[in-house]
Amino acid sequence: MGTVLSGAINAFVPAELFTRVLPKRPTLAVPVAGVAGAVLPGCECASVPVANSLMCRGVAPAAAFAFLLSAPAINPVVLTATAVAFPGSPAMVVARLLASLATAAAMGWLWLWLGREEWLRPTVRHTGHRHGHSRWTEFRLGFQHDLLHSGGFLVLGAMAAATFNVTVPRSVLDTFSGSPGWSVLFLAGLAVVLAVCSEADAFVAASLTGFSPTARLAFMVVGPMVDLKLIALQAGTFGREFAWRFSTATTVVAVAASALIGGALL
Repeated sequence: MGTVLSGAINAFVPAELFTRVLPKRPTLAVPVAGVAGAVLPGCECASVPVANSLMCRGVAPAAAFAFLLSAPAINPVVLTATAVAFPGSPAMVVARLLASLATAAAMGWLWLWLGREEWLRPTVRHTGHRHGHSRWTEFRLGFQHDLLHSGGFLVLGAMAAATFNVTVPRSVLDTFSGSPGWSVLFLAGLAVVLAVCSEADAFVAASLTGFSPTARLAFMVVGPMVDLKLIALQAGTFGREFAWRFSTATTVVAVAASALIGGALL
């Protein structure tokens, strides 16, 4: 789905559309792009090629990264699944929405403040309509490139997550559930390695009844933004120098946002 949308953006959407829709000031474009993530009902794997395509069309990296983080975390499918997984607990849905939006905006602004272009290696691909090629040909070429490029990294990340999932015993989970602080950190780390799809992670979080609501919130906020699949996809799309810095910072910000908002609402 993400590669189809990425190819369509590359081939059919005029570059100037994004400059008209988003505020000209990057500091304002970041939260707007974060809120815009609510309109893309897809999982986190789809957000990487789409964010790359947006950058190739002239969107500021900070705004594209805010969209990358928010799209899989606050779209209607994910929020509806969260409401179903936590019946009678609308505060969990609100907490997930606010913590995810806060993390996405904070990371966009952090890139504006500390980000460096040399860390970023976007996929080299000519954007827009090329002379002699129809837009449908451009769509096919862009889709084929993104699908083949992203697919390999997706498989590697999924293999690593599956290996962890079948080798770590359930008793390890019980060891950390008793400590409020360690439980938040443990479930945040577990979200990274399990790499559960954002449209299903609420049901996994709901099953972890031995952990506090704030810890389960951290699981749902960190997972759609940082997991082994995403780290592999980001490394392949934007470069390893970017991926390890961005994923580390995102994890820290997401855990902090979950702890603060979860402590206040849950």
